[in-house]
Amino acid sequence: MSYTTTIGDAVAELDRFDALIDVRSPAEFAEDHMPGALNWPVLDDQERHDVGLLYATSPFEARKLGSALVARNIARHIETSAVAYPKTWRPLVYCWRGGQRSGAMHWFLGQIGFRSRQLIGGYKAYRAQVRDDLAAWPARFDWRVLCGRTGSGKTRLLHALAAEGAQVLDLEALAAHRGSVLGALPDAPQPSQKAFDSRLWSALRGLDDARPVIVESESRKIGRIAIPANLLDAMRGERSACVWITMPEQARVTLLLQDYSHFGADPDGFCRALDGLVELRGRARVEDWQARARAGDWAGVFAELMREHYDPGYERSLRGHFPALAQAREITLPDGSPACMTEAARALIGAGL
Repeated sequence: MSYTTTIGDAVAELDRFDALIDVRSPAEFAEDHMPGALNWPVLDDQERHDVGLLYATSPFEARKLGSALVARNIARHIETSAVAYPKTWRPLVYCWRGGQRSGAMHWFLGQIGFRSRQLIGGYKAYRAQVRDDLAAWPARFDWRVLCGRTGSGKTRLLHALAAEGAQVLDLEALAAHRGSVLGALPDAPQPSQKAFDSRLWSALRGLDDARPVIVESESRKIGRIAIPANLLDAMRGERSACVWITMPEQARVTLLLQDYSHFGADPDGFCRALDGLVELRGRARVEDWQARARAGDWAGVFAELMREHYDPGYERSLRGHFPALAQAREITLPDGSPACMTEAARALIGAGL
């Protein structure tokens, strides 16, 4: 019986492994890892640095030091994490290239009697698979795109559609960003680009290509995260159908006040974000908005931002990128309340969105 597996075979039976064990250092793991993986580092960040530094002058001494550290760390993981698992436990173990670090952990787990498997090629092979799949998969799906001005409730409607059983892809949730100059979330930093790709790969992998997928219209970037070009092309293609969402201006302002309420406790953060508009809107206009925000005129500032910044640029960009918008179904939302969103979601599903 083989105790190693290729990335293709691993992906095909990914849900059959009891755990994915990433033995790379915490910093490597934090940048990106296979979805749902546990981090059992056989070298921590400092140890990896020290061994690598020593290797440059004496590979033999580096291997002696590294072996002792790896054995000690593996023993700790077995004592603290693996001790509760039954003999039938079946983990997939990987490191950067499927070499010495994962091989050591895999060997120890196998000697205990666990049904361990080692991923050939490690994270590097997984990352190549993600890139290939993100290039190929988007064309498989039937996309339905929610379009509308800033504050018109697209995200809330997307969530309501999901709650009613529709199949959705929430790109802003995956990117941890609302997609505008003010879109950074107060309690969730954005993932790395590689980590976003992994989140997107996992989400696409779970979709049914026999059913439509509903998504919000997005720009090329959500915050600092780039949307894969093939996904954007598929969303913007002639096969994709659009839904145009409208909402009265005052209701849009109310929705924005709710979604961006955290700025009430951090007006300086709001003003720093607005600095990014100086080149487009002029320093005098931006400084006026900043002064009014600090004075508490949030409703007035949001209303002017919509009219003068968001709406003109959004519609110009949208009509240039979505040829299907000319035939879009239009839906008017009175406000952003949960009841209104649920009613609209049910109507759209009933109409065969």
